[in-house]
Amino acid sequence: MVYPQRYIRSMWRQQGMPLDERYVPYLQMAGLYHLARMNDRWFRLDEPLVSAFVERWRPETHTFHMPFGECTITLQDVAYHLGLAVDGRYVSGCLTDFHMYIEGGRPAWETFGECPEGADEETVWHFARAYIMMLLATQLFVDKSGNRIHIRWLPYVARLEEMGSYSWGSTALVVMLQPFLQREWS
Repeated sequence: MVYPQRYIRSMWRQQGMPLDERYVPYLQMAGLYHLARMNDRWFRLDEPLVSAFVERWRPETHTFHMPFGECTITLQDVAYHLGLAVDGRYVSGCLTDFHMYIEGGRPAWETFGECPEGADEETVWHFARAYIMMLLATQLFVDKSGNRIHIRWLPYVARLEEMGSYSWGSTALVVMLQPFLQREWS
């Protein structure tokens, strides 16, 4: 029996930083609260399903060829399933690759861990930003390392009060489909 090539490697979804209720106002401000709830409560990567989709991608039509017909991922799918805004300001630089990452032996968000009881508002704000970086690195814009995040996302997290005005859904869709599209353009 020939087994299909496995495209997806196991990844930890939570990366050691639990959702703290004190982060909720910041996650709502950033437009990422639904994604955080998925991460904390019930998100599990179905590796065989994702591998099947990768195998069935047809670059000539930009669709997945399934036994029941052709299908593709739409902005409506991203908005519905991930709870991300699909309208608003565009996120610039999402397709450029500067090959610059924040790296280390451990992911930066693991340094934060759990927010201490009785922490002041500024400390909670720092932990919430680290949590948002963890969401970006492990949910929306994943790479194979699982312990680094591209620096292009730092300016958005630095201006947390503006983060919710961006179309994170369209950015996630572009980044998600980028490997498929790059194969076609190569």
